[in-house]
Amino acid sequence: EAPRTDSRKPRRMAGLSWSAPGTIRTCDLPLRRRTLYPLSYGRSKSGTIARQLTVEIAIISDTHLPRGSRGLPAACLRRLRTADLIVHAGDFSRPEVLEELRSLGDVVAVRGNVDDAQLRALLPETAVIRAGDRRIAVIHDAGPAAHRLRRLRSRFPDADAVIFGHSHIPLHQRSGDGFQIFNPGSPTDRRRQPHHTMGVCHADGYPEFELVELD
Repeated sequence: EAPRTDSRKPRRMAGLSWSAPGTIRTCDLPLRRRTLYPLSYGRSKSGTIARQLTVEIAIISDTHLPRGSRGLPAACLRRLRTADLIVHAGDFSRPEVLEELRSLGDVVAVRGNVDDAQLRALLPETAVIRAGDRRIAVIHDAGPAAHRLRRLRSRFPDADAVIFGHSHIPLHQRSGDGFQIFNPGSPTDRRRQPHHTMGVCHADGYPEFELVELD
């Protein structure tokens, strides 16, 4: 297997099908461990992206970069480099953060409320990751805390789990039928939380989420 380099550019893969702007977009391809195949989102302002994967997903959100000398912690970068897939649940702030993540591995991302116009034009509002016969949805703002689990279950009826961000507050909840919601917190902007955090999802079976403290 050829080594991955930071100069790698996202490109559209042959065999991927893309729907017209404003409708659901799907992108479905096998993902082997340490694959070299990147994912390109196109230019639609909304929609859903689906892809096939196995093993481990590294999850971050609400990076709000660049901001002074702040950057992704070394412990976070190590997890991102070794994951099969990187998920960012929105609020990058600037496109160079997305490019940095793409230099580390394959990325699925959604736009957040503070992302600049270029990112908002590039990234979808929601994404769906197909992990075998399981589906994991991604959205930035999951709305108020009250009834959040029920609300996301209603919005994503075919999903087994939903990853979200926005609040900077780590959260993992599970309903009686096994449906899960997960917020990884933030690796760079913990606000009133005791730690900078990220998440890991083991997705080679039913999704299993783990919160990782970075300091």
